[in-house]
Parts: sequence; C-alpha cells; structure tokens
Amino acid sequence: MADLPNRPGALYESPYMTKRNHFVAVLDLLRRESEAIARTATRLKESQVERVIHLLAECPGKIVVLGVGKSGIIAQKIAATMTSTGTSALYLNPLDALHGGIGIVSSDDVVVILSNSGETDEILEMLPFLKQRQVPIVAIIGNLNSTLARRADALLDASVEQEACPLNLAPTTSTTVALAIGDALAMTLMQVKGLTLNDFAVNHPAGRLGKRLTLKVADLMHSEAENPTIDLGSPWVEVVRAISNGGLGAVNVVDNNGKLAGLITDGDLRRAIQRLDHAALEGLCCEEFMTRNPVVAGPDLLAYDALQLMEDRPSQISVLPVVNAEGVCVGLLRLHDIVRSGL
Repeated sequence: MADLPNRPGALYESPYMTKRNHFVAVLDLLRRESEAIARTATRLKESQVERVIHLLAECPGKIVVLGVGKSGIIAQKIAATMTSTGTSALYLNPLDALHGGIGIVSSDDVVVILSNSGETDEILEMLPFLKQRQVPIVAIIGNLNSTLARRADALLDASVEQEACPLNLAPTTSTTVALAIGDALAMTLMQVKGLTLNDFAVNHPAGRLGKRLTLKVADLMHSEAENPTIDLGSPWVEVVRAISNGGLGAVNVVDNNGKLAGLITDGDLRRAIQRLDHAALEGLCCEEFMTRNPVVAGPDLLAYDALQLMEDRPSQISVLPVVNAEGVCVGLLRLHDIVRSGL
C-alpha cells in the first residue's frame, strides 16, 4: 500500500473510506453491537438463567471471575460491578492462577469464566484444579460445543454471528455481549439480595450519593477543642479573642453546664461595635449581641440534612452550633466544611 501523504487530513483521502463514511461506519457498528445484545436476550434459556442466578445468589463465599485477554478486561469490570452492588466478587487472572493464584479459590466460591471460543489454553489448564476444589463453574461462552461448555456446571449463551471488527478478528461484539450479560447478572443479584439505596451508598462512600447518605455532622464539625467556647458574661474582647483563635468566624456561648446559650459570628461582633460608642463598649458583654436559640444540629445528623438546614430558609446561615441530646455544646459546623466535603 502506498504511503499516505504526510499532511493534515491525509487519512480522509484514503481510497477505502471517505470522511462521510466514518460517521456511517460508527453508526453501523453501534447498531451491530446493540442488535447482538438484543439477539442474546431472545436466545438465553430460562432454565439456564435460573440455574446461574441460583448458584450466584446462594454462593456462601465469593464469585471468582476469570477471563484471558479482552475477556479478562470484561471479567474485571463484571467483578467490580458485582462487588459494588452487594455481591462479593474478584477477578483472577488465569495466568497468575496457574502459578499460585488459584489458592484464593475455596470450596465455598463460584467461578464464572468468560470465553468466546471455550478453548483458551490457560482456561482449560485450570479446569482440573477447579474441579478438585469442587467449585461450581459458570461459563459465559460463545461456543456451546466447546470443551469449556461441556465441563461447566451452568452456562449462558454469549455467541455472536460475527465481530464488529471489519476483519471479524478483534473481540468487539463478543465482549460487548459478555459485558451486557455480566451487568444483567449483577443487577439481578442486586434485586434478589434486596440491596437498598443506603446499602449502595455504603459501598460508594466517596461518591456524592454515598456521602449524602453516610457522612454525618460529627465527621465534619470542629470540636470544642478546635474552636473553644466562651462563657456567658464574657466581655466583647474575649469574644474577639475566641473568634480569632478559632479561625472559624464564629464562637458558641455556653452556660455553666456547658449547654448552648447562644452563637456569635464575626458579623454579629462587627455590628455590635459599630452601633456603640467607646464608652458603651467598655461594658459590652456577649449576651447583648449573641443570637439566642440559634438553629442547631446534632452530631449524628447527616451532613446533607445540615446543609438543608443552612440553605432552605429565607436567610441562609453559614455556621451551625452542634449540640448533643442533652443540649451540651460539642462543636461548630460551617457551610464551608460541608461544601469542601463534596456534598
């Protein structure tokens, strides 16, 4: 084949495909893969699916997913999806398994093997050792007449008429179908096990949903040790010192029992100083300008609910005193702390 000209756009001058044909080709390949998934949905047998779901749902151990090459990459994704949706699973590379990695497989597990041909050497070499461990083997397979299909305890038909690859060589449609089957199994198991929104959030603590359902005020608040309180009767100079030392722009006022009596922000302090002359400032104490009965949060309140307390009101507030069930002041929470957490 002649060398392509070394200039921008030269690729589009290929005699094999025009620029317009690129768009047509992409759409055609997407349709082929989606149609292959649709055909798989009509080809699967109810008895096969029920057998596989029963094995996976009743598994007392973990699901071990195997695959070689591109199938191995799909196997990793399926294992990750299962784990994040309530089914303990892991990926095992067959090459590593034959050199000690198989030790992670126990008799309580179920092994799921992905293979288009069903004749992959590394997979077939593993089968006798898996059988020794008496683990059920589920095959997601493209060749129902293969060695793997005959030796599996349950199988799902993942066969395709041809790959999306123009040469019918690169694993494309076959891996897409295998991935779709894996996703369908994981989502069905999620329903069988009754996974709730809260359960899902616990498995995704770093995601926004996980944080909304798990992150509490206690996780974000500044404790009394970080932001010292002031006592009732403290002069305004002590308020200045406490706010400056705490660095949070506010300070909690407490009584002799440590219970919250009020809240003072730096804005409250500035406004109090502005409206008084120098003589009046000498006797100014915290009770005269603190906010009595401020909006508060408990340490076990979800941080997301605390955010709603701050924002869902005619006039937003930027700090919340944190008190326990007895009304004792235990900390201070800022809007900035919640936003910084990623909620």
